Amino acid sequence: MTRLLFALVVLLAACSSPQTTRREQPGISLPPMKTFAGTSVRPPAYSNARLARDYIDLTFTLENGDSIPVFTRLEGPITVRVIGDPPPTLSADLDRLLFRLRTEARIDISRVSAAEPATITVEPMPRRQIQRIAPNAACFVRPNVTSWAEYRARRNDPTTFWNRLTERRSLAIFLPSDVSPQEVRDCLHEEIAQGLGPVNDIYRLSTSVFNDDNFHAVLTGYDMLMLAVTYDPELRTGMSRQQVAQRLPGILARINPRGGHGDIDPPAIQMGAWRNAIAQATSSRGASPRKLAAARRAVELAAAAGPRDPRLAFSYYVLGRQSLETSPNEALQAFLTAGMIYQSRPDSALQEAHVALQVAAFQLSAGRAAVARQLIDQNLATVRRAEHASLLSLMLLVKAEALELQGRADEARGIHREGLAWGRYGFGNGEEVLRRADEILAISPRSRIAAEAPA
Repeated sequence: MTRLLFALVVLLAACSSPQTTRREQPGISLPPMKTFAGTSVRPPAYSNARLARDYIDLTFTLENGDSIPVFTRLEGPITVRVIGDPPPTLSADLDRLLFRLRTEARIDISRVSAAEPATITVEPMPRRQIQRIAPNAACFVRPNVTSWAEYRARRNDPTTFWNRLTERRSLAIFLPSDVSPQEVRDCLHEEIAQGLGPVNDIYRLSTSVFNDDNFHAVLTGYDMLMLAVTYDPELRTGMSRQQVAQRLPGILARINPRGGHGDIDPPAIQMGAWRNAIAQATSSRGASPRKLAAARRAVELAAAAGPRDPRLAFSYYVLGRQSLETSPNEALQAFLTAGMIYQSRPDSALQEAHVALQVAAFQLSAGRAAVARQLIDQNLATVRRAEHASLLSLMLLVKAEALELQGRADEARGIHREGLAWGRYGFGNGEEVLRRADEILAISPRSRIAAEAPA
């Protein structure tokens, strides 16, 4: 599956005044990397009728609109192996994920050694090797192959195409070995989940990794429920869409009693033109003016879905990102509008946190340290719970600089160090971590004061 690399580049320098110059950061050394220990999962607060509709859309349609002929899953006990040269953090993150799949999704899945045959093969490799085959993908999964070599040999074999799949015998997951620990972990979560279960990504799903907006980094309670449905004993490979739909209400009533009883909600509004516009606006290719125009068009098209629709909020968020460099005022207004939509929804806390970081950067640049701190503090718990280290790192670095502006230097140093520690997991490369810290420092009024001081 193509993964849009919506990197957490805040473009903070665009928020600052033209007179801002960066100050050197004397004596900064990176602390040890922080990692997440326990996952706090919240079950989805949706009706089972809506969940059933989502499940049908996720399971029987691909992102490009192609239909999937029959229901498939991996049958029998599932084993996972890692081959090649995995990065140091992969093993622990994989073990945590497999434990969650066993306990939350009730899947019989375990790990075996690299030398043993396995149902799922995880093969890390340099990013450039993946992008020679899939230029827009950070990572991807292919059914019915067991290695990169076999995938290359069978790329045109219909039995490895998702839209022709009638049986899943094995899976191979290809992910980059030379990226940040968080990106490796995110690839594990998304590709293993889509290899095991639903293969579609739907933008209207606010609490799922099955969504190309990439706000969620690890599998949510919603995702685990979708996987639990997939591996329920009432389903089996080869079932038709109608057969699965007939069983869904009973399955969901049994495994998710809080969702109540009911049939399947009517189909959701399809927005093909909007999806094309948002794809162009978030593409890694193309000129910035074209992407900005596409973002504005996405806002116009998303309005048809309603004033509280997550696609409208995401369109404004993308517009804010694309207009930062050329029109900071338009960017701020777009972020504020996105934030108001997300705040009006009960299922968009993490999205709201992403917006809060952008707005906090504007507030910090304007010298409103107390407002910037408040925005960060209101969202830190959400970001920690979502295990989003790169976002957490940036938030802590903004908070540290706000504390500096308030004259609380000792407290600021501790928060700054914690931000760097999470940055090591979120951004990986030490130089990249310090560059992010320097970007935040660059927009601080302290930088302007230092730049304007007489030599």
